[in-house]
Amino acid sequence: MSKEIFSIAIDGPAGAGKSTIAKLLAKRLGVIYVDTGAMYRAMALYMLRKGVDLSDAAAVSATCVSADITIAFEEGVQQVILNGENVSGLIRTEEVSAAASKTSVNPDVRAKLVELQKKLAGEKSLVMDGRDIGTVVLPKAEVKIYLSASSAVRAKRRYDELIAKGEECDLAAIEAEIIERDERDMKREISPLKQAEDAILVDSSDMSIEEVEEKLLSIVKEKGLG
Repeated sequence: MSKEIFSIAIDGPAGAGKSTIAKLLAKRLGVIYVDTGAMYRAMALYMLRKGVDLSDAAAVSATCVSADITIAFEEGVQQVILNGENVSGLIRTEEVSAAASKTSVNPDVRAKLVELQKKLAGEKSLVMDGRDIGTVVLPKAEVKIYLSASSAVRAKRRYDELIAKGEECDLAAIEAEIIERDERDMKREISPLKQAEDAILVDSSDMSIEEVEEKLLSIVKEKGLG
């Protein structure tokens, strides 16, 4: 990999603000932000279009081989391209979301998307966030960050988001759900959530988004990048 091209991996538990920070950091650095979740949604859309029975693991495995998914940017906005078609406006439906949660657990789907994500990283400088980026997807990333926050803080952030949308919710229930999801993510067989040995831990519990952004930017600059 040439020095002009570099990768930044941001991992961490649900609700730690990875996507928000990754987008801001990518914008500041003038590089691509890769939304791995959007790639899983595009794969789910492909399955739905092909009429695949999502409970049939073998059929899902066989179908995912022919999907080509990449991320492009047009006027600074991320576009998700599925076999040459821009599907950005089609992957945010409840149907696709539900399908993505079923197909993303398939080892072959994960392997296919990891392959596509590695390909992207070989072509362009980028910031990628998820749960296994620094450990599995981009183990040679120049910068690895493990972004975390206490479950109480993450629950409060989620609670505030939902209240702002006018939804009724229970803070204790949200925190219980977050703790349960952490447990599930850390214990899953394939690509469990864990901090890479060479990742820098950033605890955002007592930090504003701006403070986290500046902290990550300083880490990147220390590495002589950006």
